[in-house]
Order: sequence, then C-alpha cells, then structure tokens
Amino acid sequence: MQKQLRPEDVTPITPTATMAATTHGGRAKCLQRLVRLDLPVPPTVALPFAAVKHIAQGQLPDLDEIMGHFGPAPLLSVRPSSQDPDWGGPGAILNIGMCDAKHAAMTESHGPTHATRLYRRFVESYALHVARLDPELFDFEDHDDHEALALSLQAYEDEMDEPFPQEPGRQLAEVLRSMARAWEGTSARLLRQAKGAPADAGLGLVVQAMALGIGAGDCGSGVIQFIDAVTGQRRITGRYLGQSQGREALGDEDAIYLTRDDRGPSLEDTRPDLFEALIAAGALVRTRLREEMQIEFVVENGALWLLDGVRVQRSSRAHVRVAVDLARDGVIPREEALLRVQPSALSELLHRQVDPAAARDLIVTGIAASPGAATGRIVFTAGEAQASAARGEDCVLIRRETTPDDIRGMHAANAVLTMRGGMTSHAAVIGRGLGIPCVVGASDLRIDRRKKQIVTPDGRKFAEGEMITVDGTRGEVLADTPPMLEPALDDAFQTLLGWADEIRDIGVRANADTPADARTARTFMAEGIGLCRTEHMFFDRDRLEVMQEMIFANTPEDRRAVLDRLLPMQRDDFRALFEIMEGHPVCIRLFDPPLHEFLPSDKSGMRDLAEGLDLPLADVQSRIEALEEYNPMLGMRGVRLGVTVPEIYEMQARAIFEAAALVTKAGGAVVPEVMIPLVSAMREVELVRSRIDAVAVAVHNETGAVFEYRLGVMVETPRACLRADDISEHAAFLSFGTNDLTQMTYGLSRDDAGRFMRQYVNLKVFPEDPFHELDIEGVGELVGIGANRARRVSPDITLSICGEHGGTRTAIEFSRQFGFNYVSCSPFRVPAARLSAAQLVLIEKQ
Repeated sequence: MQKQLRPEDVTPITPTATMAATTHGGRAKCLQRLVRLDLPVPPTVALPFAAVKHIAQGQLPDLDEIMGHFGPAPLLSVRPSSQDPDWGGPGAILNIGMCDAKHAAMTESHGPTHATRLYRRFVESYALHVARLDPELFDFEDHDDHEALALSLQAYEDEMDEPFPQEPGRQLAEVLRSMARAWEGTSARLLRQAKGAPADAGLGLVVQAMALGIGAGDCGSGVIQFIDAVTGQRRITGRYLGQSQGREALGDEDAIYLTRDDRGPSLEDTRPDLFEALIAAGALVRTRLREEMQIEFVVENGALWLLDGVRVQRSSRAHVRVAVDLARDGVIPREEALLRVQPSALSELLHRQVDPAAARDLIVTGIAASPGAATGRIVFTAGEAQASAARGEDCVLIRRETTPDDIRGMHAANAVLTMRGGMTSHAAVIGRGLGIPCVVGASDLRIDRRKKQIVTPDGRKFAEGEMITVDGTRGEVLADTPPMLEPALDDAFQTLLGWADEIRDIGVRANADTPADARTARTFMAEGIGLCRTEHMFFDRDRLEVMQEMIFANTPEDRRAVLDRLLPMQRDDFRALFEIMEGHPVCIRLFDPPLHEFLPSDKSGMRDLAEGLDLPLADVQSRIEALEEYNPMLGMRGVRLGVTVPEIYEMQARAIFEAAALVTKAGGAVVPEVMIPLVSAMREVELVRSRIDAVAVAVHNETGAVFEYRLGVMVETPRACLRADDISEHAAFLSFGTNDLTQMTYGLSRDDAGRFMRQYVNLKVFPEDPFHELDIEGVGELVGIGANRARRVSPDITLSICGEHGGTRTAIEFSRQFGFNYVSCSPFRVPAARLSAAQLVLIEKQ
C-alpha cells in the first residue's frame, strides 16, 4: 500500500502560510505575495520540494485533502515551482477534472462548444504529457471539436487498453506523479544544471482552481510584462485573446495588443477598465515584490484573475538596466542592485552576442576562451587572414594552435578557433587582449590541410571561404550567420560600475600591450596597466626583421647597434602608453619569450630570412638549430636572457626612461614600473637592477629630466614564492604571474592541458581547470607564502596578481584575503572584475 504524505505537506496559499522559495519554489512564494497584496488570485495549494520528491518515489499525497480546498467538482491546473524560475520545469497541465460528467454539466452551464473544447484539450494534454503517448495519434485538426473529442477518447482507450480516467482524484494523482518523475529524470537534471541549478535542486508543485477564459460571457486570457526583455527599458508588451486559456494569446494571430497600436485593436481600447487594473497591479507588484514580473491573467465573465507571476526572463543587458532602474526608483538599494547582476553579464555587454532567440546549427564545442560572437569566412593561415582583411572581408582564423607568428593574423581576423589549448593558451590570452571571440580546445574538429577544409564530429565538411560563427561566450562554433545583438555600453552599465567603484577595496588594472589596448583599458576605467608584455610589440614586420637581425649578431656591440634601431620604436610605444594612461601607473614587463619564437620554423621562412640577412641558408639553419630547446618555456627566457644578453633589457630600459622624460617635460605625470620576468633568485634581480639603475642615471644626465620609477619582479616560479623575502629586498613590488606559476606548480603545459582537462574535471581529479580558476589549495598556497614572506621583510611592498586569473572572482577574493593592492586582467575583463570586487565587499558585510 502506498504511503500517503502528511497533511502539512499540502499548504494552502494564504497570507500567513509558512512557505519560502527555498522550500516551495519561486512560483508558490510569488503567488503568496500576490495574495498578500489583495490581488485576485484563484484558490491555490502548494506542495513543497520534499513532498514532490516523495511523490516521485511513489508516496502520493492525501488527494481528498487537496481536493477539499476547491469545493465540489472543481477544474484544476498544476504548475511547476522551482526555486529559480530560470531553471524551468515540466509544462503546466490545465483543466484537470474534466470528464464525461463534468462535460455534461458544463454543456448546460457554458454551452456545448466551450465544454467540448475544454474536454478535448484536457484529453490531449493528459495523453501527451502524462500518459506519454505519440502526438500523431491525436492529430485531428481536420475534425470539429465534437468529432475530435470522440476520436481522442477512443485513441486513448486503444493505446492504454482502458478508458480515459473519469475520477478527478485519479487524474490529479497521475498528473502529480508524472511531473514529479519528469523533474527527477536525467535529461531534466542535465538541462537545469546547464542553467546553473545544483544537481539536487528541488521542485514544488502548485495546484490552482481554474479561472476559465472560455465561456458564454466576456472571457479570455493574456500575458503582460512591463519591460523589454532584450533592452530592459520600460515598455508594456504582451497579448490578449478572447475565449482562450493559458498562454495561447502569445502564439495566436487573432490575439489583440494590450496598449493602443496602429496595427490593430487593443485591450486598452476595448476594455480600458481591465487595462487600468493590469497596469495598477503591475506597478504594485514591481514595488512590493521589487522585481520586473510577467503576469499571466484570465478574464472570466468580465472579472480579472491573476494566475501567475514570474520574473521576466531577460538578456544580460536587461539585467543591468532593471537592477539600475529599480535602485534609481528607490525600490531596492544600490547594494542590492550590485548583487543582482552577474559579472559575466557585464562581459557579454562588451561584445556582440548571438541573439538568444536565433536557431543554432552547432558545428563543434570547445572552451569559451574569449567572449563575444563574430561571423566570417574560414581561413587557415595568418597571411590569409591579413589578405581577407585587406579585401574588407570578415574572416575566422582556424589553427591547430596559435604561435606568436600568428599575431598579425589574429589582429586581422574577426574571431579565432583552435583545436588545442586551454584558458591561458596563446590564442586565449591574445584573443581576450584583442577583445575578439575565441574558442580553443575544439579537439573534436579536424583540419584537412590538403583539401583546405574542416571536418566536424558528425562528418560535415566546411571549406575555406565558407561562413561560420564563433560564439566565444558559450564555447560553440555555429554554421552560417545567425542574428546578432550589438554591444550595449549604455548609461545603466556606467552607473552600475560607478556604484561598484564606490564600494570595492582593491584596485583593478588591465593587461595592455599596445596603445589600442591602453585606450580600451581607460574606456573601462582600469586604474592603470598591471602588465605590458613588451614582446608583443616586436611582431610587426618592420620590427620583426630588426629583431631577427639582432638575434644573428655575433657580438654585444653588434647587438647594441641593431637594438639602437628598435629603441625609437619602443620609446614611441611607451610614450603613447604613458600619455593614454594620464598619470595612472604603467607596469612594463621586460622581454620574456625565448628568442626562437622570432625565427621561422619552415624552409620557406628560413630562405626568406637568409635572403634578408644576406647570409647562407646553412648559416641560418645552423643558428636556428642552436637556439632550439627541449623545453623552451623553461629555458633561455625572461630574466635569463636579461642576464646573459643584457643589451635587450638595457635598450628597453632606455626606451622606458626616455619616454618618461619626454612626458614629464611636457607636463605629464608618469611613474613607470619596470618588471623583471621569470625570476628565481635574488642575485638575478641584483644583476638586472644594477644595469637598469645605471641606464636611468644616464638618461637623467642626458636629458636633465627628473623622473621616478619603480622596479619589481614578476613571481612566476615556485622558488620565487619561497624566496620572496630575499627578492623583496630589491623590489618595490611583486606581481604574481599565475599563468606560468600554475604551469610550474602542476608540471602541466597550458597549451596541452585542453586534451584531457575536461575529463580530469569530470572525474573530479581537479575541481576546476586550474588555468581557468585559481587553484587556491596549491598555487594559492605558494602565492600566500610569497606574499607573507615579502611583507615580513617589506611591509609596504605592493602585491598583485597579473595572470589571466586576475579577473576571476576566485582570484579577487583570494587577493583581498591576503591584502593585495590590485589585480590585473585583460581590458575586456576589467568591468566584471570591478563588479566582482564590490560584490565580495557586500557579501562580507551581510
């Protein structure tokens, strides 16, 4: 015998009933709030999460107790009530209780047409959604309602080997059981998890007396909302349809508008009293529920009933606008407005996005490395991307993985797609810096170079020149050109971030390598540049040729002679950065990558280089081979180059100081920060510092300019963390480069991790991709050790995180806990970082 639920598991929705969104779901709680506002809501009963879970396990509620709340022979509806409306749930079932006897009674009271229409609808809904029968069995559109009802009842009996159930209690029991089990199913669980719900999220159910929008009198149903779901601007939208139920008005061409409209009749014209009542209800709900709601309503014999109120599903742009408008109108405080907006929503506003309503023809899924969406023709090389841009054609650059040689092509492309790589791979970092959409780690895609095409996991082929779309926000690549939503940096966006800046207690800088990056950083109100990677300035063709000539120079004097030609270019770069940042700090990392990255790897490139340098091809090949390393990321790079080939750092230091002198003489304010990369030992800092100090003195003597500068260290090796006390004696700041520090702590290449990282996370080897979210337990402990030891020796030393983790909430929270001065991230992640930092302060105060 099935165990019945306790009476307290059935809660009539009254003003004083004990219920919450966390136990009964958001829909149930919202209906209670409508009842408390004395709005016309039909009698309703709520079943909490626990009760619905028991129903799924076969423990039915006391049906007599439920039915007793609705009087004799009621018609009922059942709707889902999840904690968050965005998590969805099973579809509503209407007209429960329709049977032969009820049909006969309603034929007398409402007329045969309306009674038959209701009965037919319920039979079909029950058959499809409760009995799970084939919809084609009930396709009787060519028949009138009376014939269709008879055919539907017969089809049900033929398939189920029993007549359609006539007992309202049994109907209700089967509906409750079906909806409870649907919520517990694997597909439903995965779908709601994709929307952010926890795996064990509960479902409540709401049983409500039907207010009939079908009848002999003035009847109908409709839906109204008071904002534009895309922009968030105040605007009444919706439809009303006479002689209808549920949400039919939204899909019926005979539905009328709500407000006056030149295109056709409106509720405001035909029933101004109902329209005014809806407007008043909407204003009351907005103020008292402190949210923009969508209201489902029914008119029954001229009387208005509110069946449901749910938060309007909205775009990220609308989320920001609604939060700001509610705060401006005094409905919610500013602090709550800040907490209501997800930082990721701000990132979406900075870029074009695929329209949420658009159809998506998915080609492949990868890692969402840089947000935004862009469409273009497929190209496979950086040169083709540049040629495409020169013709004025949009393109998508597809590579197995990108290298520094591809940077010019990435600048030219609308988006980038790679087969390999993770969140901190070359393509991901550069993509975020450029602000272009990027999907990496799409390992299921295959490039057929010979035929110049890509082959998808399902065997489809897309050739060079065909149009595709890269959605870097969702990590998806789509066929063709779906509709887009444009960026939206409106007044609401700026206002929200202004409020965030008043609250946050940690600085936010930007990683910016070029004047264009710096201008973007200032647009997003970054408080300086926390990482300028100077090597990215060397990949323009005129500079690359000089750089290659320097690599082939045989003596320090020859190297200096060549570098003297790069000096004015670097000086102009730094002067532009200083002027754009208008006195905000600019932290310039000295040259970091191994020299082989500036040399060609193919025979054709080597021949071109030999011709340009007027050297035998054999000599060029020999020099390139001599520079090859088994593990270049752990080889001759960073400070090791600065120590062994000091001419490079000397040239860069002179360019920095001469630029500072020029800006200072022009009346500008600048305090450049010079950062030494990949340090492991105090002596490395001593050697480089002595040379840089000497250059500073020389520039001062030559120009007469008085300028200040700060020298610091980029902490990227575990040893630098452990020896931070020694290193900090010679540094004004330590900036933790968590990208390389993560690689070295894990012994894991960020460019290769994408091959297996998803599986590792699924198997819970790692809780999250450590290149995406800062590993607090491992990498974080090393950073904490370094920070504590540095502060013990130098209490006033400036500390920061400047890796790609810097813009994440986890890293910002960690940085605040250890008293860091600022975080630095890609320019397009600055707004989200500003908001996250403010939210963490507010959460702490709760």
